Amino acid sequence: MAKRTAMKNRSKKKSMKRKSGNGATRRPARGVAPRRASKSASSRRAPSRRSNGSAPRPAKIREGVITHTELASTDPMATREWCEAVLGWEFGEAMPSSAGPYHMWRFGIGTGGGIRSTNPPEPPGSLPYCEVKDIKTTYANAVAAGATPMMPPEALPGSMGWIAIVTAPGGVPIGFWSMGK
Repeated sequence: MAKRTAMKNRSKKKSMKRKSGNGATRRPARGVAPRRASKSASSRRAPSRRSNGSAPRPAKIREGVITHTELASTDPMATREWCEAVLGWEFGEAMPSSAGPYHMWRFGIGTGGGIRSTNPPEPPGSLPYCEVKDIKTTYANAVAAGATPMMPPEALPGSMGWIAIVTAPGGVPIGFWSMGK
């Protein structure tokens, strides 16, 4: 009888032990329920890619964060090829625009950008777009605070949100992007 009780106790102790991530076993503290195992890395899914190569946008507004950088180039294809070769950027299929193909890249952290042709007399350069909650209010506030209007809020094709551009004091162009008006 004593032998049977000792075997039951050993069996209970084994069932209370659990493996930790490094393969060692340990018992949970008395009165603490064992944690459930989290999903394994292989069962977690990476965010799906959109057909244009961009990652889904985060649901939370990241007010003021530069989420898109636009490169204006005299040779967009050469700029794209250089970015691929030197920086390892991956581009989706170019999107048609009134100024020609728009080459977009997206990083896994939800930021990215695009390469387009310059609009003469515009010199080659870059334009950061900051994410904002309300593009019309932000645009109006920027102008009231001394910015010069460049492009009022305008919807992007394909339900890609809204953009607007101002020139901040000192001559620096800054873009705004918002998913909604």
